[in-house]
Amino acid sequence: MGTVVELEAPKPKIEDDDDDVSPVEQVRLTVTNEDDPTLPVWTFRMWFLGLLSCALLSFLNQFFSYRTEPLIITQITVQVATLPIGHFMARILPTTKFRIPGLGSTEVSLNPGPFNIKEHVLITIFANAGSAFGSGSAYAVGIVNIIKKFYFRKITFLASWLLIITTQVLGYGWAGLLRKYVVEPAHMWWPSTLVQVSLFRALHEKEEKGDQRISRAKFFLIALVCSFTWYAFPGYLFTTLTSISWVCWIFSKSVTAQQIGSGMRGLGVGAITLDWSAVASFLFSPLICPFFAIANVFAGYAMIVYIVIPIAYWGLDSYDAQKFPIFSSHLFTAEGQRYDIPAIVNDKFQLDIAKYNEQGRIHLSTFFALTYGFGFATIASTLTHVGLFYGREIMDRYRASYQGKDDIHTRLMRKYKDIPSWWFYLLLAVTLAVSLALCIFLNDQVQMPWWGLLFASAIAFTFTLPISIITATTNQTPGLNIITEYIMGIILPGHPIANVCFKTYGYMSMAQAVSFLNDFKLGHYMKIPPRSMFLVQFIGTVLAGTVNLVVAEWLLHSIKTICVDDPNSDSPWTCPGDRVFFDASVIWGLAGPKRIFGSQGNYSAMNWFFLGGLIGPVIVWLLHKAFPKQTWIRLINLPVLLGATAYMPPATALNYNSWIVVGTIFNFFVFRYRKQWWQRYNYVLSAALDAGVAFMAVVIYLSVGVENTTLTWWGTNGEHCDLAGCPTAKGIVVDGCPVF
Repeated sequence: MGTVVELEAPKPKIEDDDDDVSPVEQVRLTVTNEDDPTLPVWTFRMWFLGLLSCALLSFLNQFFSYRTEPLIITQITVQVATLPIGHFMARILPTTKFRIPGLGSTEVSLNPGPFNIKEHVLITIFANAGSAFGSGSAYAVGIVNIIKKFYFRKITFLASWLLIITTQVLGYGWAGLLRKYVVEPAHMWWPSTLVQVSLFRALHEKEEKGDQRISRAKFFLIALVCSFTWYAFPGYLFTTLTSISWVCWIFSKSVTAQQIGSGMRGLGVGAITLDWSAVASFLFSPLICPFFAIANVFAGYAMIVYIVIPIAYWGLDSYDAQKFPIFSSHLFTAEGQRYDIPAIVNDKFQLDIAKYNEQGRIHLSTFFALTYGFGFATIASTLTHVGLFYGREIMDRYRASYQGKDDIHTRLMRKYKDIPSWWFYLLLAVTLAVSLALCIFLNDQVQMPWWGLLFASAIAFTFTLPISIITATTNQTPGLNIITEYIMGIILPGHPIANVCFKTYGYMSMAQAVSFLNDFKLGHYMKIPPRSMFLVQFIGTVLAGTVNLVVAEWLLHSIKTICVDDPNSDSPWTCPGDRVFFDASVIWGLAGPKRIFGSQGNYSAMNWFFLGGLIGPVIVWLLHKAFPKQTWIRLINLPVLLGATAYMPPATALNYNSWIVVGTIFNFFVFRYRKQWWQRYNYVLSAALDAGVAFMAVVIYLSVGVENTTLTWWGTNGEHCDLAGCPTAKGIVVDGCPVF
């Protein structure tokens, strides 16, 4: 929900140019200046492990996306897990050379030599595509989900597949043409890629002989087995372990106490979890996030959840807050009842004005409304923060990228064949043509007019270069999701699917383009042939999107209670992300911004957050200039503070609290006092925990979930905070709640 802004990177130190070093100190310290162009990359091992990793991650991430705790398994799991497998394949595969018909006299082998780092990078790029570049699954699958399970309408497999693939691939066309501006220049250094480079180099360091410590591979296997075994308890046998909200147990009849103590539907005070999927859901594994980033998120999260929300709910009763739950992503009537959305949709899949007037205006929980307000402020503050604190640096780097000589890494990459421009022009033309055909010939399913596609593509193309430059130099990525849905909601209200399609083409095309360029920079640092990078990214994206859709169709048709958010049910298939996506389609598309945030709605004051977001960084910047010796002022990063709760909802207080605690333990205490252990095992542990949970969840579903075999006892009856979702205003009648 809202805009996700990457956390601030350390300011790079730029030194005088030297032909044999990078001008950026962080790059010099992390990336090797050597390359071995003889290392094979198009190997059987790379294709086998890469395609398998891509398919497996896309399957698991789509599978988990419907669950209450939607664990996202990222490329780091594959990065760690495939290393011992690659070495094992290098030992057992035959080295015999043979010829393949059509390749002439060229001889190939299933085992061309030791498993090398370049193969490993391409396998990881495949895996990154399988996790939708860290998003979990293809964004457009959400459109299919809400059409089928929230609006109860139909969309064909062909229309779904075309929508998913085109939205994932469209941005690649123009991104490839921008490589010379944001990948090749040394001053476009993409800070986040250095984490990957460091991990690759650490994993490929040879184990010292006589080292008595347990190897990384053995540690990974032990942690994997432990994680796999333990998840049987919070995943099936004792599900209450996911959210141990003991405050609710003590105050079993107090609505206010349960609102405070519920980890899933309240403020999460005192709630703890023994479920790794709850720790790593939404915010990814806390073990891979640096402590300064965790501290930033904690500051913003604590300010919003434990100061702003209690004041707004109990102190000011903002927007009749007490008529609704304190924490909910549902939409409500003025009487505190769930809004019947399907009832206001007519046969043409548009807003039925008469039915809408019968139910009245749509109301949001105060938390949900404020998260939109903070989302507005985050977008605006990112623009002014980056402009004021990084504007000169960005312009200097952009000029330097044109005027400066090629650095050592760009010169080393000249040894490999570059990608012809026509590849990108052809990809762009074909994808755009297929997208237009989808909007014209299958318009009854996607609603979006052809001009909407062209407008969305123009927005994405216009923003790709400046946002890529911002990301490449500051590690902050402004999002376009709220902006695109706001624009389309004003232009074409009453069309919910048209709105989410416009948002997906406008937002995801740009986001995919930036991710594509980010991976290309990783390949640039690791000296991967550009053509290999492009083909792996493209094939991986198409494969992942296809697997995502197949898994979605399978689960949507085989699980009867999927996406049914019943507070009295202990079903793990509640689709929290799709619930928020559906609500956004109602707010921006079906009802339209005017009926929510405009003159015809209740929340027009939220628009002032745009102005506040614009002005906030200006005040911080002026204070920094007025008191330059106070170095702490510069550390106030308003986009991070305001965007800290961008994942809420669907993320809960339990997710944030456990993520912050676990991240602090490993990335502050262990990092500071047991640095050698952290350096050797931290990322390995993270990958093992993710993989163990993922595999056990699939085993549980295939063994007992398909037959709907359940356990019923106190420990499988949720978190026992049944009153946390109740209103506290006088006279509001809601089933299962006391009336005040």
